[in-house]
Amino acid sequence: MIKLYWSPRSRSFSTLWLMEESNLPYERVLTDISTGAQKAPDYLKINPMGKVPALSDGEAALGEAAAICAYIADRYPETKLAPAVTDPRRARYLQWLFFSPGCIEPAIIQIFTKIEIPTSTAAWGSATQVFDVLEAALAKGPWILGEEFSAADITIGSGLNFAVRLFKMVPSRPAFDAYLARCIARPAFQRAEKIAAG
Repeated sequence: MIKLYWSPRSRSFSTLWLMEESNLPYERVLTDISTGAQKAPDYLKINPMGKVPALSDGEAALGEAAAICAYIADRYPETKLAPAVTDPRRARYLQWLFFSPGCIEPAIIQIFTKIEIPTSTAAWGSATQVFDVLEAALAKGPWILGEEFSAADITIGSGLNFAVRLFKMVPSRPAFDAYLARCIARPAFQRAEKIAAG
């Protein structure tokens, strides 16, 4: 049985959404970060960073939301959450799958902390560049790869949901609003949001 270790109102949302989209049977294991449960020795064996989310699947165990998305999509191809390895769209899929942790999240931190980092040294360039590039990609729609929803939409949609909709750290743009509306309309998103609320 797949076990998803999560905590309410946390970065676990993307993996809750992933598992709800997958239609795979899974067990949710509450790891309440408000009590420090993520620092327990047994949990640290699953995710040495002591963060949520984490996932175990038989002998496999991993942390990091985008890695969990990649793992589930590849390990269970019947979910149809990723293009096949031989599909040319796979390259763009991987780029966008990791765009959220590699670009959106650092850009949000830059906005929140107001730290000025030269674009030549910041791996994500700048917050403005991140959201301009994302806006251009999403304007084509309906999903990041076009007509087909994928795990990359889960990481991108979760990042935008956090940045634009929930915490209003990033100004809304028409392409973001339309994309988020499509994400929110998905039954799996709605189920995940209800679970994540605790």
